Amino acid sequence: MTQILYDTDETKRSPAHPPARTRWAILGVVLAADVLDLLDGTITNIAAPTITRDLGGGPALLQWLGASYALALGVLLVLGGRLGDKYGRRRLFLTGLTGFTAASVACGLAPTPEVLVAARLAQGAFGALVIPQGFGILGATWPRNEIGKAYSLFGPVMGLSAVGGPILAGLLIDADPAGLGWRAMFLINIVLGGAALLAAARLLPRDTGDRTTTVDVPGSALLGATMLAALAGLIEGAAHGWTALPVLLLVAGLALFGAFCHRQRTASSPLIRPSLLHNRGFTSGLLLGIVFFAAVAGLLYVISLFLQLGLGRSPAGAATALMPLSAGIVIASIAGYRLIARLGRRLVLVGFLVTLAGTAHLLTLVAVSGTDTGSWALVPPLLVIGLGMGACFGSLYDVTVGDIAPEEAGSAGGSLGAVQQLANAIGAAAVTAVYFRTDGGADRATVVSLTVVAAITLLCCPLVRLLPLKAPEEQHH
Repeated sequence: MTQILYDTDETKRSPAHPPARTRWAILGVVLAADVLDLLDGTITNIAAPTITRDLGGGPALLQWLGASYALALGVLLVLGGRLGDKYGRRRLFLTGLTGFTAASVACGLAPTPEVLVAARLAQGAFGALVIPQGFGILGATWPRNEIGKAYSLFGPVMGLSAVGGPILAGLLIDADPAGLGWRAMFLINIVLGGAALLAAARLLPRDTGDRTTTVDVPGSALLGATMLAALAGLIEGAAHGWTALPVLLLVAGLALFGAFCHRQRTASSPLIRPSLLHNRGFTSGLLLGIVFFAAVAGLLYVISLFLQLGLGRSPAGAATALMPLSAGIVIASIAGYRLIARLGRRLVLVGFLVTLAGTAHLLTLVAVSGTDTGSWALVPPLLVIGLGMGACFGSLYDVTVGDIAPEEAGSAGGSLGAVQQLANAIGAAAVTAVYFRTDGGADRATVVSLTVVAAITLLCCPLVRLLPLKAPEEQHH
C-alpha cells in the first residue's frame, strides 16, 4: 500500500529538527488523523442498511452515505494541500481536525437523511484540509535520512484501519451503547478526534506559510460541481427511474467537466499540472485508476448489501464475513511493497487478474446458491478478491509515476489521491445504481452487479501495457 505525497512544497524543511521523541509523537498525531479519515470513509459500507431503516431515505441514502464523503474529500484534497502551503500547515491541520470532529457530531445527531448527507459532505471537506498537511509536517520535522522510517508505518497502519473500520461499525451498531445504535460510530469521534486535536495543538510546529502561493478555487469549485451533478444524476436515476431530471443532471455534469478542463488549460496554477497530462503513462494510470477503483468501491458496497439484505446478517456479522477480504488486502499490500521494484506493471496486471478471478468465483457462488450461500463458502472468493485488490492498490499508482520528473511528484501524488477518492464516490453510486435497478431479489441484483464489476476489471487488463514499465527507484514510503 503506497503512501502518496500531496502537492505541498517539500523543499521548505526546517533546518533544526525536534528531538526523536517529539518526532515520533508528531508522527503519531499525523497517523491518528489519517486513521480517523479512513475509519469514517469505510464505516458506512456496513452501517448503510441500518441507517436507512432508521432514518428512511431508501436506496438514495444508501448511495449518498459513502459517495458524499468520498466526493468532498476527493474534490478538495489538492486544494487542501495548497491552502496549507499558503496559510500554514499547522493552522490547516487544526482547523480541519476541529471541523471533522464537529461534523462527526452532526452526523451522529442527524435527524433526517438530508442533514446526515450534508454532515458527511462536511466531514469529507474538513478531512481534505487535514490529510495533505501531515506529509508536509513530517517533512519539516524529520531528517531526510530518517523520514523513510516514518513513511514505512503508513502502509501497515492504514491496512489495519481498513480492516478495523467496518468491524468497529458493526460491533458498535450491534452493541447499541446507551441506545445510540449507529449514531455511536460517529459520536465516538468526540473522544478520538478530541484527543488527536489536543495532541496536535501541543506538538505540531508553528509555521507561517507562504501567502504568495496561488490557490485555484474556481478550478476546485468546477470540479466539485461536476462530480455533484454526475453523482446526483446517477443516484436520482437509480432511485426514481431515468426521467428528464437525472438525464439533465448528467448533461450538466459533462458541461461542467468541459469548463473544468478549460480552466486547467488556462489557470496560472491549475490543480493538475498540464505537463502531467501530456505524459502518456501518467494519464493512462490516472484513467485506469478511475475505472478500477470505481469498480472495486462499488464491489465492496454490493458485497455488504448482499450480506445484510440478502443473507440477513447483522452489521457485526457482515463485518466479520468481510474479514478475509480485508486480510487479503493487508497481506498483498505488504507483499506488493517487496515485489513492485522487480515486477513493475506486471504486478498491476496480476492484481487485476486475481481480483477478476475472485469476483468470478463469488458471482458463480451467488448465482448457484443465492441466499442459501453459507458463511464458509464465502471465505475463498473474498480472500482472493482482497489479495487482488491489495496487489493493485499501491502498485498501480507507484507505476503510474514511473516516468514523471521529480519536481512533479507532489502534484502527481495529490492528483492520484484525489482521483482515488472521486473514483470511490463514482463507484459507490454507479454500481449500487445497477444493484437497485435490478429486479428479482438480492441474489439476482448481486449477480448482475458482480457481472458489471467483472466486465470492467476484464477491460482494464489489456490497458496495463500503456503504463510505465517500472515504478521510480525511490518510492514514497
